[in-house]
Amino acid sequence: MSQQQVAASGLPKYLRYKDLEAQGIVGSWTQLLRLIDDNGFPQGILLSPNIRAWTEAEVCAWLAARPTKRKVMPEGARPPFVQKRRRGAR
Repeated sequence: MSQQQVAASGLPKYLRYKDLEAQGIVGSWTQLLRLIDDNGFPQGILLSPNIRAWTEAEVCAWLAARPTKRKVMPEGARPPFVQKRRRGAR
């Protein structure tokens, strides 16, 4: 079956880890597992005991639901990583 026939048949296109990595969605398996556990990334399906895949549609839906703007900080608030500059330190 050619790519065009698969697309025309309505069968879902599956993405594997290497596809997610190539698109810049994940950089490591650890990051992927954290996205699944903490950020609502789809769990995908097991095609075999060692092969997990995600449908292109579910990955696209997850990406579309992600925020696109930065979080607005309340006036006067500082991010927790900002520290006061020490005097004399340069």
